[in-house]
Amino acid sequence: MQKYCAMGRIEGSKKFGTSWVIPAGALKPKDPRKTQKYPSIRRERRRSVSYPGLMPLMNTAFEPGKCLEFIQDMTDGPQKQIALAEYYYFSGQPEKAVHETELFLTGADMDIRLSACLIYAYANLSVGMIQRARYALTVVQEMRAAATEKQPEMRAALSFVLSTAAVLLHLPLPEKLPPMQEFLPMLPMGIRMFSLYVTAHYTYLQKDYPKSLGIVEATLGMQTEVYPIPCIYLHLVAVMDYMSLKQTDKAKQHLLAAWELARPDDLIEGFGEHHGLLGGMLEAVMKPAYPEDFKRIIAITYRFSAGWRKIHNPDTGHDVADNLTTTEFAASMLAARGWTNQEIASHMNISVNTVKYHITNAMQKLDIGSRQDLKKYMLL
Repeated sequence: MQKYCAMGRIEGSKKFGTSWVIPAGALKPKDPRKTQKYPSIRRERRRSVSYPGLMPLMNTAFEPGKCLEFIQDMTDGPQKQIALAEYYYFSGQPEKAVHETELFLTGADMDIRLSACLIYAYANLSVGMIQRARYALTVVQEMRAAATEKQPEMRAALSFVLSTAAVLLHLPLPEKLPPMQEFLPMLPMGIRMFSLYVTAHYTYLQKDYPKSLGIVEATLGMQTEVYPIPCIYLHLVAVMDYMSLKQTDKAKQHLLAAWELARPDDLIEGFGEHHGLLGGMLEAVMKPAYPEDFKRIIAITYRFSAGWRKIHNPDTGHDVADNLTTTEFAASMLAARGWTNQEIASHMNISVNTVKYHITNAMQKLDIGSRQDLKKYMLL
């Protein structure tokens, strides 16, 4: 009660010495955590919300189901167009995302320009325009080279974009990139959360699954508001970790948590991007419960992964398989991790013979004779 008085949350309270006097009939202050599920977007606060230039939608705690309404409430201008481009990208509409961002690749506002480059690069992977994607990433590299030590916020934003681009393409981190702990505090909360997703993803690639999970759980636990886009991606990397640890029940919980945030606004892009890393969880959970959404996610997977491989494979020398169906890839991924045919069948809700059929097809396409050889072509 003394804390509430000191904060001015009890009208008419006065301090005498070390004590407080509260007027009779004073209203009990409301607990802001209970006023609404998503307190950051209450109607009475909408007008005071600021829209930072760097990935404004990613950095907004909008209420699931009201993403487009939130964008429409923004003041007309570049930030609104970037937020709309984000929506198009994260809802699996890459052509529209490209159209909205291409005019901002050379703009004067650095946050808008960085946002445009990141969206433009990834959207062009899905439309097969690989040189355009590379061009956008080159622009960011040039901006980084021009940034000075006297621009710490800009360097932080550049580090975020470059690390995001590299890690999600499974490429080595750029040379001389500052450690995450140096630039993370300079980022706004939503961007910070997505940056921690990138860190968790990078840690997953190092095969330190418990540490990656620790990053995810700590990030989700520290949030005071729900930032849907970062949270979707954090839950998806938790699925990757738990599947690697063979804890399918916990992986399913995180997949459904991501879907609960994504489905109201159709933010399905992340599910398609991560398909190969989710260990058949989309086939096990999404396909039977949401068959039409599953089909759209798989269509995203084929488009995105085709472009992804055209950068990843030549730049790393790895030969991630490019001629398998998504089901063949999912079954082969689990087989490469040591799962038995019976375990794969039980997990993916298919028969053992069907598992054998998919894995045999995959091995024939890859011209290999051993399940152990699958590792070379999987995202392991």
